[in-house]
Amino acid sequence: MPFIITDPCIETKDSACVDVCPVDCIHPRKDEAEFAQATMLYIHPEECIDCGACVPACPVAAIYESVDATPSHQQDLVEANAIYRVGDADAMAKAEEIVQAHIASHPDIMAVPAAERQAAHARF
Repeated sequence: MPFIITDPCIETKDSACVDVCPVDCIHPRKDEAEFAQATMLYIHPEECIDCGACVPACPVAAIYESVDATPSHQQDLVEANAIYRVGDADAMAKAEEIVQAHIASHPDIMAVPAAERQAAHARF
């Protein structure tokens, strides 16, 4: 699986990564109906071409280059990225359930502002 979006994106949904993606694999986009309801953005693993353009574009450092690079306390979000499919209500609901469970199980880190969350992970 290619790049993974993790918890600094939760409730941030900055679309700078969407803007630089050459294959439109990050969803939901601001122009997609699902954007308002989604808690975070997701990378479609079959559409991603592993170019890495999204990583430096993300202002909250939420994107990891692989499953192995994703910290253990954020591994549940790997599955959320893997199953989310824009337009597939069941897949979107399952991904959002995973994200909500992540939020509930990490109240300490989720209390940190998104822009500071990635750096704060080392303290938790």
